[in-house]
Amino acid sequence: METGPTIRITQVADYVFTVDFGSALPALITDEAPPIGGGTGPFPEQLLISGVANCLCASLVFALGKFRQEARGVAAEASCRVERNAEGRLRVTGIGVHIQLGAAAAEMPRIDRVLEQFERFCTVSESVKAGIPVAVSVTDRDGTRLK
Repeated sequence: METGPTIRITQVADYVFTVDFGSALPALITDEAPPIGGGTGPFPEQLLISGVANCLCASLVFALGKFRQEARGVAAEASCRVERNAEGRLRVTGIGVHIQLGAAAAEMPRIDRVLEQFERFCTVSESVKAGIPVAVSVTDRDGTRLK
C-alpha cells in the first residue's frame, strides 16, 4: 500500500485550526463560516471542493501536455450542494466544477482525446465520486461547451 500525504491539525481557538503541511509549506488557518465560526479562514466544505477542483485542473493540464495541446491557461470555479440528511445533519450531496480553457477548441486539434480521459487521472475527484456525485463541465475561451 502506498502512503499518501500527512497533515497535522491543531486547534487555535473555538473553530479556528492551524493545518500544518510540513516544514516545506506555510501553515493554513481554517475556521468555520459565521455564525458558528468567525470566517477567518477557509472552512471544510471549501477545502473539499478546492481539492477536487485543483486535482481536476492539474489532471487536465497533464492530459493536455500528453497530447501536446496548448490551452493557454486553465481556470475553474467549484461549488457544492449542502443538504440535511434523514437525521437532520448537514452533508455535501453534490459538487460541481466548471473548468475554462484559455484557448478556443479549434486551436486544440486533439482536445476531444484530452477530454475523454483527463478525469480518470484525478486521484481526488475519482475518490470523492465514490460517495459524492461530481459533475464536471469544460468550456473553451469562447464559452463553447466542450464537456
